[in-house]
Amino acid sequence: MFWHWAFHDLPDLPEANSALWDVRREPAVTILDRQGRVLTVRGPRYGQAVTLDELPDHVPQAFIAIEDQRFYEHDGVDQQGTLRALAVNLRAGEIEQGGSTLTMQLIKNLILSPDRTVRRKVQEMRLALALERRLSKQEILELYLNRVYLGEQAYGIEAASQRYFDKPASELTLQQAALLAALPKAPSRLAPTANLDAAQARAQDVLQAMLEQGFIDEMTYLTAVSTPAVPIAGSELVADPAIFGHAYDAAVAEVTALLGEEELAPDLIVRTTIDADLQRAAHAAIMETINGAGADRTASQAALVSMTPEGAIRALVGGTDYTESQFNRAVQAERQPGSAFKPIVFAAALEAGYEPSSAFEDAPVDIDGWTPENFGGGYRGRVTIADALKRSINTVAVQVGAAIGTGPIVDMAERLGIDTPLAGHPSITLGAEEVTLKELTGAFLVFANDGVRRAPYLVEDVRTSRGSVLYQHDLTERSTALSQDTARAMSTMLQAVVRDGTGTRAQLGARPVAGKTGTSQNSRDAWFVGYTADFATGVWVGNDDDTAMANVTGGSLPATIWRDFMSEAEDGLPVTALNAPPPRRRSESEERLAAFYSELSSRFDALIEDPSGN
Repeated sequence: MFWHWAFHDLPDLPEANSALWDVRREPAVTILDRQGRVLTVRGPRYGQAVTLDELPDHVPQAFIAIEDQRFYEHDGVDQQGTLRALAVNLRAGEIEQGGSTLTMQLIKNLILSPDRTVRRKVQEMRLALALERRLSKQEILELYLNRVYLGEQAYGIEAASQRYFDKPASELTLQQAALLAALPKAPSRLAPTANLDAAQARAQDVLQAMLEQGFIDEMTYLTAVSTPAVPIAGSELVADPAIFGHAYDAAVAEVTALLGEEELAPDLIVRTTIDADLQRAAHAAIMETINGAGADRTASQAALVSMTPEGAIRALVGGTDYTESQFNRAVQAERQPGSAFKPIVFAAALEAGYEPSSAFEDAPVDIDGWTPENFGGGYRGRVTIADALKRSINTVAVQVGAAIGTGPIVDMAERLGIDTPLAGHPSITLGAEEVTLKELTGAFLVFANDGVRRAPYLVEDVRTSRGSVLYQHDLTERSTALSQDTARAMSTMLQAVVRDGTGTRAQLGARPVAGKTGTSQNSRDAWFVGYTADFATGVWVGNDDDTAMANVTGGSLPATIWRDFMSEAEDGLPVTALNAPPPRRRSESEERLAAFYSELSSRFDALIEDPSGN
């Protein structure tokens, strides 16, 4: 009768000892930045498994002293402790002490429910005895230290050490070990972030127990109690979700795409390409402009993505505040890029045989009844492709598209990394098709990389908490999207856009910058996408409800955000030239024609600025 009552539903221990490390572990994903700094933990925090050999002796000693002084003497059940607890409970008329050994606590955490009943306690004892027959004392202690709950969603000594002290468990001081050993009794109530006084008082009990057990001497004890451990200031290691949340989501989505849903359990440690300092700088640049000039010009949202020449994303801001909106405008939003798409059009033209010096007539055009106009109106006469890109002349882009056909333009976009399906309408030449900011920034990166495409990525590697590598990014992955000559010609033209074209606000002093502005119809979207030798960065500004902004162009708010962020990103880096094609000696007639066009363009600019001619 007793046997059936106590054990009829007793769960079995996992057959394999290795399975004990993973049993009843809720899925968790730890997100690290590129330097290994913890940004967030989604789900319970399981630190990387540590062995006793990796820990200072005072760490296991602290837990043994306060939780199970006879750990090395009993067989899983401490009869003396059980009888003592039974006497206390009988006097109190309720369960006040459990007499649990470390082995029994481990069983409770791994196998059984937390119910405080006599029946549960009997089951705990039986399973603890069975576990002691299977594992050595060292194995049990290691497993306990790696799975014990220590508050603040931290499971295991490594996770708790990182959570409260921002250091690995191998570096814990005696005082810090005592503070952590104080927590298993009541991890939520005693969490030092919530009740430091109570936690430190319990830590003194731990130190007293260590003294009585001979683990430390009197002088060490007095020194430790006089200098109690304190969690690091602002000990919350999770970076501000308002700033980092969109990057977290994008990283988890990338991991899921790489490994599949089934690999997300029991827990993963994901090292991303994100630089936490640059992420904060990107968000700060966005907020300063949106809360300042943006408020006056009815611009309420912005996004930014920045990547290295290898495609490693260093900053990804999907909106002003992740806590208010989880929609990622850098990755999920498909918006019209306007003239920021023209570099793709002109790259296709160069492949078709045109040159930057090829001239077209800037004049009214009519494509089957479609009559696009230049921004601000007016026409300049005969201009080169290079000048048309620099000044973002619509009519020339449309004529180029009509001359080469939209098929090569769509093909060029796909080769450069635009994955969003594009229709081959004539209006594609003016960026009327929708793309994402991440895609377009990655496309510009090809121009910076001499025609080599490197797909943007967020995940450097994925490991389990026990160190097994599940994924490692392959830096050799690349493809040739266009010729080096075409890429360098585009880079030269895009530098002119920033030097004295529509993108002058994005200048970074003496540092060479290439880029392009873009504005969709009625200022619903404004873009600036550009690059230096170190980073390719794209910025989008607009409103979620697609309402028009007050005359916001790509050369205004987006270029300002771009410049402010890139000034921080480039701080301390050497000034490096961008790739450029070797100079081609022009004929005498070409020199005269170029001088004529330059003079004519300058006069036209002056006439626009002062129609009276003064």
